[in-house]
Amino acid sequence: MLITLVLLVPLYLALLALVWRSEADGLERDLAREGRRVGVMVREGRLDSDISGESHLLQVVDPGRRAVAAVPAMRGRPAVNFPEPDPDDDRRDGTGCAIDAPGGPCFRVVALRVGGGADRRVVYAVADEPGWLPRPGLALALALGVPLIAGLVGLGAWRSAGRALEPVAAIRRELDEITATDLRRRVPEPPRRDEVHLLARSVNATLDRLEKAVARQRAFVSDVSHELRSPLTGLRMELELALADPRAADVPDALAAMLRNADRLQAIMDDLLALARLESDHRPPAEPVDLNELTDQEVLRRPRRARVTIEATGPVLACGTRVELARVLTNLIDNADRHADAAVTVRVLAEGDRAFVEVVDDGTGVRPEDRDRIFERFARLAEGRHRDAGGTGLGLAISRDIAEAHGGELYVTERRDGRPGARFVLALPRAEEAGSSGPAGEDPAG
Repeated sequence: MLITLVLLVPLYLALLALVWRSEADGLERDLAREGRRVGVMVREGRLDSDISGESHLLQVVDPGRRAVAAVPAMRGRPAVNFPEPDPDDDRRDGTGCAIDAPGGPCFRVVALRVGGGADRRVVYAVADEPGWLPRPGLALALALGVPLIAGLVGLGAWRSAGRALEPVAAIRRELDEITATDLRRRVPEPPRRDEVHLLARSVNATLDRLEKAVARQRAFVSDVSHELRSPLTGLRMELELALADPRAADVPDALAAMLRNADRLQAIMDDLLALARLESDHRPPAEPVDLNELTDQEVLRRPRRARVTIEATGPVLACGTRVELARVLTNLIDNADRHADAAVTVRVLAEGDRAFVEVVDDGTGVRPEDRDRIFERFARLAEGRHRDAGGTGLGLAISRDIAEAHGGELYVTERRDGRPGARFVLALPRAEEAGSSGPAGEDPAG
């Protein structure tokens, strides 16, 4: 409304100026018309000293500045104090304030020259100058229209804004009622395809992600509680047995069992810390890492149950964090070693802008319906629990998270030669100035 008033006030003043200009132009035309009619009478010699029947003040002046004819209101008054027309023109218009005439104080004057030489006459047509409000009724109507228009504009803007923001108020009310225990609710999406609709969709998408994150967190806490309960229960039982008979012959076996349970607890805590670091924003910077060299180090770091063979043609540089990529390779090699019958093969190669590491075992393999499930946290297949009794169920989940955090991927598929076993493929962005590629025409992901 304030903006409308600011715009309407100058418009109102401009309209008043136009009305005044229109009145002044109309008055000037009337004066010129009456002056020309008197001039015709002067030219034809039909004018005496009295001019009658006119609505404006008229006066005829000779070259000696004497009034030779006038209307009754101007009779006996001196000549109109207003310049004659220029020599090259027969008319002059303007405003004069030093004129002896009834009314005033300022007048609109039209001066017309008739004839020439000693017979020259100047006809003056005079009328009061129009005031600033020549039409008070119209000015009053326009003045009343300014606040009325501003009010109508304000009302329309208020109603329009109310209708536009009503969906936002509904979204806010719904968000106020959504709590952490009831994340299934969603905000209403207005039918109109406007910005508020897009806002509601974004809010619902955020609630979807929040619900999934909370569900994942709850499942994670539940799984952690379950996984920690078993080693803690075993550790407590072995301690109670050892305390019940400290001199028994099987105390060393009990201590060994306690150590195994403690090792499993430590492994679970290490994996949980690794997950926490992955989900935080404070991660080490990426750098070129030679996957061939890193694979050699991880294979030779400790003895394995199966025979591990590395196949590589030269350095293969990937862009990533050395510590995290080493953890992925360790998890993949340890997993293959636990499930292999006798041999594990690790292939390091590059293709295009991607670097690949394949870890292949000769075990029973992974069924197609289980190939995504094994990457879930604390997920272990029933048929592999007897081989993976000491695992935490977090290794493959951590490995995939690390791969995705590096802009790559990790998946499992069948072996190339069709034999039983599993083939885990780690694909990472290749660093600049990378080493040689794999064999021509070879498809690492095939």
